[in-house]
Amino acid sequence: MNRALDPRAAPERRDAQPSYLRLGASLYMPATRADLPALLNGHKLFGLRSLVVCTEDAVHARDLGRALANLREALPRLESQGPLRFLRPRNPEILAEMVAMHGIERMDGVCLPKVDEHNLGDYLEALTPAGHLAIMPIVETEVAFCRDRLRRLRVRLDAVRERVVCVRIGGNDLLHLLGIRRPKDLTAYDTPLRRVIDDLIIEFRGHGYDLSAPVFEHLDRPQVLARELELDLVHGLIAKTAIHPTQVGPIEAAYAVPPGETALARAVLAPEAVGVFRLNGQMAEPTTHSRWAARTLARFGAYGLRPNPGDA
Repeated sequence: MNRALDPRAAPERRDAQPSYLRLGASLYMPATRADLPALLNGHKLFGLRSLVVCTEDAVHARDLGRALANLREALPRLESQGPLRFLRPRNPEILAEMVAMHGIERMDGVCLPKVDEHNLGDYLEALTPAGHLAIMPIVETEVAFCRDRLRRLRVRLDAVRERVVCVRIGGNDLLHLLGIRRPKDLTAYDTPLRRVIDDLIIEFRGHGYDLSAPVFEHLDRPQVLARELELDLVHGLIAKTAIHPTQVGPIEAAYAVPPGETALARAVLAPEAVGVFRLNGQMAEPTTHSRWAARTLARFGAYGLRPNPGDA
């Protein structure tokens, strides 16, 4: 067992739409892994909330056939229990091939890479035989740099809104388009991604879509990851891509709610709450803070209470 993962965090498998707040740190892994059934069934990395099996960037073009054969062999071996399971196809054609595989009904959803307002229809057509699969579009192309194109993508997603768990932000691909690699000691918010994240929040969160934060690619900068996670939370991003199991524990620990926020959220939602009141040095106004309060308590239900500094 990997001690970085908390066994108590393992979610029960559900037949309903996967919940955004249950995604946690979604661990990406190539579909070429020999231990794919054990990972998908939760027999390895016990406590993992969600994982994404990738046939796109994580798999070289020459290994794609082997990756698909490995996935085809793994799917019938999946059990009813385990983490939330998502596939990341290479393109709509590969998605159609995946959807036809025996055992696809045991997956929870798909991440749609490099999605835009033009290819979304091709992805949705490929998904027609598998209407149970939830969708996580990944914004990681030039569409992210144009508010009008983001709006057109969002309008087209509205047709399948009930299937969309969240919109994922492909940070590394977006920086690649700009010819930039994030320095080790800077968060995503210290790079041009800051503007992209802001635009995505305005365009999607304002219309009821949740967002997943981009990956932190440096495994030797835990302090910078911690700082980025706090900024993710400030921006309302309570799910994040992970590229290594050692990132999962710190990411999900950051999602635990500070005690003061839990108390304030309960006070805001209390039936007897007055129009405006003060608690712990903060003004609270149920009319304008109720959505934050409901989300905070839902986050508490998923990740629990953050220990006070100095607690054992």
